[in-house]
Amino acid sequence: MTHKDGLICSLRETGVVAVIRTENPVDLGAVAKALHEGGIKFIEITMTIPWALEIIKEVVRGLRDLDIYVGAGTVLDAETARLAILAGSHFIVGPTFDQGTVDLCHSYGIPVMPGAMTPTEILRAWKGGADVVKVFPAQNVGGPDFLKAVKEPLPQIELLPTKGVDFETAGAFIKAGAIAVGVGGALVPKAMMAAKDYPAITANARRMIRIVRDARAGSAR
Repeated sequence: MTHKDGLICSLRETGVVAVIRTENPVDLGAVAKALHEGGIKFIEITMTIPWALEIIKEVVRGLRDLDIYVGAGTVLDAETARLAILAGSHFIVGPTFDQGTVDLCHSYGIPVMPGAMTPTEILRAWKGGADVVKVFPAQNVGGPDFLKAVKEPLPQIELLPTKGVDFETAGAFIKAGAIAVGVGGALVPKAMMAAKDYPAITANARRMIRIVRDARAGSAR
């Protein structure tokens, strides 16, 4: 099994990507550690955060002894993807599909998850080499019912719904066939980060992991 295959397997097993987006970055290393203590292994730090590359490098270095994967989100082009990978990113996520970005990630052996909205866009991203297709924005394309409808003719494509995923909808997305869910403000509210309320972040992480596991168990029955 390659490093990429192992990462995708871990993503499927844990089922949650914590998407961190903030205009005022605090100690994101501590935030990532709090999420990990709650069972979340995938942390996406968006490139919209000031000094995102330096933060990714710092978080990866500080948590290198933990089984945690730090990815770069909102990556729009191959140049940014390369800088993020050199900073230590374990995976790359984009809001849209860019062939150059996908090709660059393949050359480094790094999982890439471009965004798509329609079935045509989803299929194009997959044919272009996406390891996982991020369904974005998930709440605007019909929610879990849309995801389930897409998976029926395209079961081979791994889908990651993001935006509009919260404690109420995460389980339904998993039951609809998502490999995992991308959760932002519902999981890590900006006010909670600013207050450095790490126990609350860990509690949120545990709650979300439990929802995903319960949804998977229900689907298996």
